[in-house]
Amino acid sequence: MDPTAEPGPPPVEEPPEPRQSTPFLVLQFFVFPMAIVAVCVAVFVIFGLIAGESHGARDYLSEVRSGGANRRWQAAFELSKVLQARKDPALEDPKFAAELSQLFADSKNDDPRVRRYLALAMGRLGDRAAVGPLREAVGEGGETGRPADPETQIYAIWALGAIGDPVAVPDLVRLVSSPDAGLRKAAVHALGAFPGSDARGALTEALSDAAIDVRWNAAIALARHGDPASAPVLLTLLDRGQLDKVEGLRPDQRDDALLQAVAVTPALKDPAVHEALVRLRDADPNLKVREAARRALEGRP
Repeated sequence: MDPTAEPGPPPVEEPPEPRQSTPFLVLQFFVFPMAIVAVCVAVFVIFGLIAGESHGARDYLSEVRSGGANRRWQAAFELSKVLQARKDPALEDPKFAAELSQLFADSKNDDPRVRRYLALAMGRLGDRAAVGPLREAVGEGGETGRPADPETQIYAIWALGAIGDPVAVPDLVRLVSSPDAGLRKAAVHALGAFPGSDARGALTEALSDAAIDVRWNAAIALARHGDPASAPVLLTLLDRGQLDKVEGLRPDQRDDALLQAVAVTPALKDPAVHEALVRLRDADPNLKVREAARRALEGRP
């Protein structure tokens, strides 16, 4: 339901109508409505296909550049979805990445939603032309003293990790010491994409972070690279009993945390981790977790 929609009028009790014959009632309540529904569905599908064929990456880019205030952020979101599918021929044009990056750089004073989705789009495109503008966005609110939108920073941090250019590592390492736990968590997650010693040092430091989800992200990132330093924190993620004690976690989030932790265990050679996987395989109440643990014990992702 759209929270911005105006509430409809109260229902009005209409007077009873004269009784209809049975055949007419069948036509009125079944055949006619079904015909109307069929026509509406056909129209929706046809116009959906037309819209889908006529809107490509460049169309959405143009809408972000010159569309109305409410349309631009929606176009940026649609652009990010097109880039995720990676089927548009426009993505093969090297100029497209440069145009996208320039549009992001020019949107500093725009609706924050436009910038967030453009950052998401740049991360999905994966072109290094975006690294400069993204690094600048990540640094907003720091030494420059400019106002910052934390969510835009988080999107930009994610994009830098997705692109994987090592030039961004110093920016991400610096954010591991940020007073904002959300930025620390995003930076730790992004650093997991980099194998170098600087990234590893920052991730090791984050294993003792005050925020539990920052510690978890650091452990998963290090475990993915086979770093044994991740094992103590990772074991807390592999223990459903401990996860149940974490306030604010929904049951589905506990399952997701377990699945993410199990997924990185094949890179570790730790007896305690092995025992934790056996317990999950044999006794966890979630079938997906049991199956994931079984596959991990067999050395499969």
